[in-house]
Amino acid sequence: MSGRRRKKEFRGASAYFDRHGKRRWRFRKGGFSVELGSDYGSPEFVRRYEDAVAGLRSGPGAGAGKTIPRSISDLIARYYRTAEFLGLKESTKTTYRNMLERFREEHGTKSAVKLERRHVKAILVAKSDTPSAANNLRDRLKAIMDLAVDLEWRRDNPVITVKPLKVRSTGFHTWSEEEIQRFYAKHKPETLAHTAMTLMLYTGAARADVVKLGQGNVQGNRIRYRRQKTEDDGGVLIDIPIHPNLRAVLNTLPSAAFTFLETRGGKSRSPNGFGNKMREWCDQAGLPNCTSHGLRKAIARRLAEAGAPPQEIMAVTGHATLAEVTRYTRDANRPNMADGAITRLK
Repeated sequence: MSGRRRKKEFRGASAYFDRHGKRRWRFRKGGFSVELGSDYGSPEFVRRYEDAVAGLRSGPGAGAGKTIPRSISDLIARYYRTAEFLGLKESTKTTYRNMLERFREEHGTKSAVKLERRHVKAILVAKSDTPSAANNLRDRLKAIMDLAVDLEWRRDNPVITVKPLKVRSTGFHTWSEEEIQRFYAKHKPETLAHTAMTLMLYTGAARADVVKLGQGNVQGNRIRYRRQKTEDDGGVLIDIPIHPNLRAVLNTLPSAAFTFLETRGGKSRSPNGFGNKMREWCDQAGLPNCTSHGLRKAIARRLAEAGAPPQEIMAVTGHATLAEVTRYTRDANRPNMADGAITRLK
């Protein structure tokens, strides 16, 4: 394989000779540099390369050194090179990679060929205290074992017959009206916390979307944006009128600001960074159970209590199914809604 072809296949990787005359490879981008090893194209090389592209420095982990053929580590490295994985959004790749690398750390040297149903059940049971996380891992194991079948390492996928764990949690806590008022009592108008709260409460935007909202999304008295979570399908278009309470806050923001929640340096916030700030603000207000995601449920609850039908709620929150809206409005005030329903009877 020529050097030119290698560079094209693993963009950013370049070869050099160490002091012993051995050819090695490294990834460089700007001032970031990571060693990829000497075994070009091997599963371990690919693992380190994928990490480097994601801006990570690979630790030794279960995949370090020589990878055992047809092991879990070998299978995961091959999965990273599939069209299924490469076609994912970068944020999704990072999530899946973090999950699989933790699994690889513990089970990487074990045989993918000999994995049985009982092994999968034991792995999930060990995570039964966090059933949602266990079920997410189950989905990833199903994907890599599908690959093992495609590679003809084995004839069956043992994960398919293992049922997901039951999740009894109702998900993120829905903010109550009292909690909303406690937050506002702590964080006064014209503070970043107050702005963030109002922006989320009157748009229903997820944190990945709210950090991108700015004057460019304002058209007259409406806010328009496409949900990042659905961008693979073109992105659900959110087109909602600006509530007077939100308009009052937006009028206080600098017109030159690129995004409403930008940093002091004028840069957009990351979703994770914003989530951390929201956690800090909630703790300051004595609201340990409240989160940014819970505000999406709060606006859905408010709309349901105001008599909005599910289709109208979906138009605001961007949910794709009625089932999702039903889950989000579970904490709506049923007695008050029942009063409204009965008054419509003739």
